[in-house]
Amino acid sequence: MATHLDLEEQEQLDAVKHFWKRYGNGVVSVLIAVLACFSAWNGWNWWQRDQAAKAGAMFDELERAAQSGDADKVGRIFSDLKERYGRTSFAQQGALLSARVQSEAGQTDSAKATLTWAGANAAETEYQTIAKLRLAGIFLDAKQYDDALKQLDSATAEGFEALVNDRRGDVLLAQGKTDEAKAAYKKAWQSMDSKIEYRRLIEAKLTAMGSLPEGVANTEAAKAAGAGASK
Repeated sequence: MATHLDLEEQEQLDAVKHFWKRYGNGVVSVLIAVLACFSAWNGWNWWQRDQAAKAGAMFDELERAAQSGDADKVGRIFSDLKERYGRTSFAQQGALLSARVQSEAGQTDSAKATLTWAGANAAETEYQTIAKLRLAGIFLDAKQYDDALKQLDSATAEGFEALVNDRRGDVLLAQGKTDEAKAAYKKAWQSMDSKIEYRRLIEAKLTAMGSLPEGVANTEAAKAAGAGASK
């Protein structure tokens, strides 16, 4: 019985040796690859958390400088933030904050440069579009209408169509292109949720141009008819 078991164990051992001799290197390679991937994944997650924490601390410093109105310090901090942590959300938020402070301080060229960076490098298209909308506003104030329209043409984040068309209307109106401005304002009014208060401002622009939106015109006519019937 013992001999039988010994022979059986020997056969199993031989089978294992044969398997390992044939496939051992492959198994080891797969295990090494799996462990390397696991280690790399953990390392990447740690690096991401570390980058986010450091970027967050720098953004806090930028916010404090912004609250004090120190545009020069804001510019320096943002420069470091974008160089070190340019792909983080803190960098794109920092760009918008920095540009606002720079613009309010009269540092128009710095604000343009900051918004240009955000429009080209922000990780999310929403931030890119916000930056381009604000940059278009700066170009509009400077009467650089073609540059403003170029920014709006590339502002394509979903959900911002109304704001882009509203700003486009402002630029076209400043250029004296009244009919095109009306068309842009109408697009903005039609695509903006009626619950958003800003829609009334667009409506006021159209009313001032003698081009009340059709939906509003129908409502006003219905009100007038109701008022007449009650007399």
